[in-house]
Amino acid sequence: MTPDFATADFPAVSVVIPVRDEAAAISPLIEEVAAALRDRRFEVIVVDDGSQDGTARILQALETRHPWLKSLGHGRSRGQSTAIRTGVRAARAPLIVTLDGDGQNPPDQIPPLLAALEADRSGTLGLVQGQREGRKDTLAKRLASRFANGIRGALLRDGVRDSGCGLKAFRRDAYFDLPFFDHIHRFMPAMMLREGWGVRTVGVTHRPRHSGRSKYSNLARGLVGIPDLMGAAWLIRRSGRPRPPEEARRQDRHAA
Repeated sequence: MTPDFATADFPAVSVVIPVRDEAAAISPLIEEVAAALRDRRFEVIVVDDGSQDGTARILQALETRHPWLKSLGHGRSRGQSTAIRTGVRAARAPLIVTLDGDGQNPPDQIPPLLAALEADRSGTLGLVQGQREGRKDTLAKRLASRFANGIRGALLRDGVRDSGCGLKAFRRDAYFDLPFFDHIHRFMPAMMLREGWGVRTVGVTHRPRHSGRSKYSNLARGLVGIPDLMGAAWLIRRSGRPRPPEEARRQDRHAA
């Protein structure tokens, strides 16, 4: 039975889930999200990014049963970052949570992210980034991700070892401070810091994929990531914001 708070006019939390061809995973995932947020006023916005496997039909059926669920769709795939942006634009809550639509991000990890964000009394914490612990991906994928995160961390200096984790909690207004580009969801900690927002990390669990398949091979992920990484580094360098004193001292020592 759906609790009454879920239908409130002003949700406190909007959960945005980008999906593409996740017909087998999406229904149980949505039910898990609702269970994880049963003590809150919430809404769930699922953005179907051009699925061809019947995902849209399943979402339409779920939407008729759950007043807190809204499904949106792209006629063709426009990428995960654009799907997230579509969902955040439609969101009504000041706090946003994102997670991947394949079921590998356990929804019971949402409350710890929200708790960290809500504990901030300064209003300067923009993002709580999940960091996967005990990843259930293949060894090749884990090694490729570790290598990519090492390069990204060295260039962007965002202090985050797993910015690609789909579990994130952030302020809606902070999100719209960020420059938008394709694949920005992988660089959100660095972009938040660029705009002067604080970033925290929280360890989260991870599950194996039980259905469907990954939308990127390791090679494809690497090929699209190189220009994005260089572009993100350029944006940080050209932000026009003064460097924090400790960073300025560190860079001056290297230059000496």
